Amino acid sequence: MPVELTSKHIVLFGAGKSSSVLIDYLKQLAAAKNWQVTVADNDLRLVQQKVGTHKNVTAASVDITNAEERKKYIGSADIVISLMPAHLHYLVAVDCIELKKHLLTASYMDDNIKKHAKAIKQNNLLFLYEMGLDPGIDHMSAMQLIHSIKEKGGRIISFKSHCGGLIAPESDDNPWHYKISWNPRNIIMAGKAGAVYKEHGETVTLKYEELFSGKHGIDVPGLGWYAFYANRDSLGYMSLYNLEEAETFMRTTLRHPDFCFGWKNIVDLKLTNEEKVYETDGLTISSFFRQHFEKHGFGEWLTQLLSSRLEYAKKMMEQLMNLMQAEQDAISEGEEPDDDFMMIDEKGELTTLNVDDVKSKAAESVAVQMHEANLTLKQLFFLGLNDDTPINKGLCSAADIMQFVAEQKLALQPDDKDMIVMLHEIEYETGEKKSAVKSWLVVKGDDNIHTAMAKTVGLPLGIAAKLILEGKIKETGLLIPNLASIYQPVLEELKQHGIAFNEEEV
Repeated sequence: MPVELTSKHIVLFGAGKSSSVLIDYLKQLAAAKNWQVTVADNDLRLVQQKVGTHKNVTAASVDITNAEERKKYIGSADIVISLMPAHLHYLVAVDCIELKKHLLTASYMDDNIKKHAKAIKQNNLLFLYEMGLDPGIDHMSAMQLIHSIKEKGGRIISFKSHCGGLIAPESDDNPWHYKISWNPRNIIMAGKAGAVYKEHGETVTLKYEELFSGKHGIDVPGLGWYAFYANRDSLGYMSLYNLEEAETFMRTTLRHPDFCFGWKNIVDLKLTNEEKVYETDGLTISSFFRQHFEKHGFGEWLTQLLSSRLEYAKKMMEQLMNLMQAEQDAISEGEEPDDDFMMIDEKGELTTLNVDDVKSKAAESVAVQMHEANLTLKQLFFLGLNDDTPINKGLCSAADIMQFVAEQKLALQPDDKDMIVMLHEIEYETGEKKSAVKSWLVVKGDDNIHTAMAKTVGLPLGIAAKLILEGKIKETGLLIPNLASIYQPVLEELKQHGIAFNEEEV
């Protein structure tokens, strides 16, 4: 490959969980094009581990809150990639505007940066936000599908986009069916703002406490059933996707059904509260749970939860036994047993079912209720109800401690494989004909460093940086990757890395 006549300089801020595959990509890019790369983080040792020895790649220590240090690196860059925590992007962004540098990040576009949209455009800069997995690959793959449907005259009625950072089945060995592959704080805080979306023409608003009901789910080809909960504000993306007329528009997070059940319990037990009320120096995990549960009436909560499930299971078993006795009585008297049976469902509504359906439904309902009663205790004990490990984190909130616990209990082990699943469901009309299409992506990690999350968050950023510096992406302004000029070349290169969608009409 010919050597670039003009060397470019890429500066990456952040060397955390999502950076490993991006750093490897940038190392290969630097070698192939004789470009320069600087990877900067406050943990120099961590950067050095990920960078290794490379003549074109420099590991650097930076205090991102120090303006002089930031500007030293930004000023020397042709393009900046920020993988810092979301609240620190703004510091980098303001310097990039002042120093006239392009900026890429995987985080959501917030109101603070939107105030600078005019200045970004006037300076002929490209600030490409939401350029990771979700948000990122979801936008690009969805827009490619949406544009292809519209090009053949289709009008989109319903759009649902689901994505989850999950654990691969071969590494799924705990009652939460989950392990951490990205920022653990974001996992604890997920859903705090509630959610709003559109369904069948109506705007639906859910509070935090309502999100993890586990009522909604989808069958993922080759993997089975996953629950989902709505993400933040889906409505804000309707105009960005040009789907203002869609009757249903929803963006969601995928999880194992047992995770949603368990996390609703965590929310109900106030374990994600952010008030700093626990002095953790010398406090063990089990002691924290004991203190917290005494404060929030755990005994009453647990009794009610278990009683409701066991009582429901008991009633269903009684109905099933009565049904079977009625059948037996009818046969004994030489009569044909009734094929239909009336019963009260979970919503309290009277419904008529076939006898065999009733038996199946009753057995299934009993199994579900018994499973949930058992799962409640298994999940809580797994988190450490009897664990004497000291916390020693100073004054903490329950959420802080839950993050500590999750990092201990739900960590990816060296040989574990995480898994990314993304699935789009679109219903559309072409004239009077109604159609539906399903498009899905499954990516597995290699180990606990080169994770599927790191691949799908990092590679879109690296590819976009390369295309911008090569002049193949020429857009300017404050954007997300919903334009064909951005998503087409990025998606094309992602295929070369095994990140490709399957598609079928349904």
